[in-house]
Parts: sequence; structure tokens; C-alpha cells
Amino acid sequence: MGCLFALFAGIFPRFALFIIWLARPVLVNTAFDSFIVPLLGLLFLPFATLIYVVLYVPGVGLTGWGWFWVVFAGLLDISHWAASAAHRRQIPGYPGA
Repeated sequence: MGCLFALFAGIFPRFALFIIWLARPVLVNTAFDSFIVPLLGLLFLPFATLIYVVLYVPGVGLTGWGWFWVVFAGLLDISHWAASAAHRRQIPGYPGA
């Protein structure tokens, strides 16, 4: 079941983070102080927020490798945004093309 969730989270990180938020709200509440930051992460950087919640250790936070994976996931999120913008520019009649 864990491998299925990992595959699902890699494809649909927003939905996976939402499922974690519903199933185990303690994980999200210990990782963040308020609900605004995970909500913004859910909207703008879903994969990085998901990785942060999964790797966060209460009382310790994130160590060096934990931050490495969060930054790597953030770069994946940003590259997804850049690829989407590049594909939109290729649409005939799209403003800015």
C-alpha cells in the first residue's frame, strides 16, 4: 500500500498532500504553525510541500538531506511551471506568442 501511495503522490502531489492532511492532520500541524503556509504550498509548490511534510521530524525539523530533497522537489515544481509556460507560448493565437 505504501508503494501505491508513493506512485500516486509522484503523479498527483496535490491530491496526496490533501489525503495526508485529511488522514493524518497531526503530520501537517506539527510541520507548520498555521494553515496558510501548507495551503499556499498546496497551490503553488505541492511536491515540495508534500516532501516537507513527509520528512519533517517533530522537535528536530529537517536535517541536511531532508532540506536537499525539499529543494529538489521545489526545483521540480518550478520546472513544471516553466514547461507549462513554454507549451502555452507554442499555441497559435496565444497572447505573447
